[in-house]
Amino acid sequence: MSTAAATSLTPLFVRLKLSLMRNGLKGSSKRKAVWIVSLVLSLAFSAFATLGLTLLHGHAHAGTVVVLLAAVLALGWTVMPLFFPSGDETLDPSRLVMLPLRPRPLVRALLASSLVGTGPLFTLCLAAGSVAAVAHGAAGVVAAVLGAPLLLLGCVALARAVATANVRLLTSRKGRDLAVLSGLLIAIGAQLVNFASQRLAQQGGLTALEPVEAVVRWLPPATAVGMVDSAGKGAYAEAAAQLALTLAALTGLLWFWERSLTRLMVTPDGSTLAAAEPEKDRRTGGFWSFLPAGRTGAAMQRTLRYVVRDPKTKSAWVSALAVGMIVPVFNALQGTGSLYLACFGAGMLGVQMYNQFGQDTSAFWMVAQTISSPRDAFVELRARAAALALVTVPYTVLVTTVTAALVGNWERYPAALGLALALLGSMLCTGALASAHFPYSIPTEGAFKNVAPGQGGLAWLGIFGGMLTSAVICSPVIALTIYTTFATVPGYLPLLILPLGVAWAALATWAGLRLASTTVSRKLPEILAAVSKG
Repeated sequence: MSTAAATSLTPLFVRLKLSLMRNGLKGSSKRKAVWIVSLVLSLAFSAFATLGLTLLHGHAHAGTVVVLLAAVLALGWTVMPLFFPSGDETLDPSRLVMLPLRPRPLVRALLASSLVGTGPLFTLCLAAGSVAAVAHGAAGVVAAVLGAPLLLLGCVALARAVATANVRLLTSRKGRDLAVLSGLLIAIGAQLVNFASQRLAQQGGLTALEPVEAVVRWLPPATAVGMVDSAGKGAYAEAAAQLALTLAALTGLLWFWERSLTRLMVTPDGSTLAAAEPEKDRRTGGFWSFLPAGRTGAAMQRTLRYVVRDPKTKSAWVSALAVGMIVPVFNALQGTGSLYLACFGAGMLGVQMYNQFGQDTSAFWMVAQTISSPRDAFVELRARAAALALVTVPYTVLVTTVTAALVGNWERYPAALGLALALLGSMLCTGALASAHFPYSIPTEGAFKNVAPGQGGLAWLGIFGGMLTSAVICSPVIALTIYTTFATVPGYLPLLILPLGVAWAALATWAGLRLASTTVSRKLPEILAAVSKG
């Protein structure tokens, strides 16, 4: 490629980016209105944030705030392409692999086009406010002029390098799974931020963050803001070292980005090589070899593979696992916890037993062909419950153990574990019954659409009715636990709740599966029609 052609590539890509933004607003007044509103809100928030950061000028902890803010910005730019790869079509450089473009000019062109948009504008505003908050004297002003664009370039280059290195993942099923789970991770992050802010308030405010800031200020691209802070304080040698580190990191990111582009352009997609690879027997070996033989093992494997491969099932399971651990642990860390909050985790996972046949969607007709008697239905449901128990029972033990360790109440540990297991068994019982009496379809399209139109009432009735019934089934164990907690009883009596809870869970699960299997065998056509709707 000639020098003139390489030079003209950058403005061409900038014009293409502007064209993509402009064409995306055509043909839909609703989309245009949403974009305008989001732009106005982003600009307004950017203006207020920049003003607020500027007002920190002269504050004792201004350096701590803006350096950590720069690190948070860099982290956001790093992970957002992984969570929302479809938010920007230009993040997929594989669209350009058939064009006669050299990697180095392409990197420059993509970097320039990446600076166009509301995200870079928002980041630039925060960067300007950050450097203004710590710029003192002539040296600080000169450093600020360099620091703001370097922070922006570092964030954009980091996002592009990560997106290019993982472009095969982002455009695959696993990438879409990651996007489905992004909402959960954001929710967990919000809980962590809330918890951290409460701990900071208890430990003296921003002073507690100074040791963290002392480390982060040497991590690019936060070093761009650290350089301004150092120059404003007269530490010119430190500022020069941070500037050199920022430039070195930016150069390294651009080099890594170029290498990733080169590899992407010359390496064939793995999907084109799949036909040449020998087919592996996925039915044997590894973990699956420990499952029982016959229909039971096959149904257990199918259920567990849904958890791993189906985005909606995976999202539900990960949400249940995360929230079931967060609630008791965070309450214990805040000093308001109770050992019996471990039952929350058992309840979250017990819900996964509900609507078992709806989770198969339209593929349930293949399973229905193998059910011709109550015995067949019982074996199918028993296998599904056993697959859930492989995860839920160890998880319940883990959550109860961690909670007991945090609250320091080992005396009630057997009673709490027995109650949690009894609740889990009761929910497996009612989950099987709800699957038989209140099946509903789960649409395959839409990441957050979990009930087909017209079946919302059926879903709510099955889930909440089953949860109330589970509490009734588990009430003898609950009553015994309350009695041993508030009454004066022999020391061995609370210990008996653990084996009682295990036996109660097994009995309740068996009874629920037995009753549900009869219903499934009798109402199989109705169940098949319900789960295939929509």
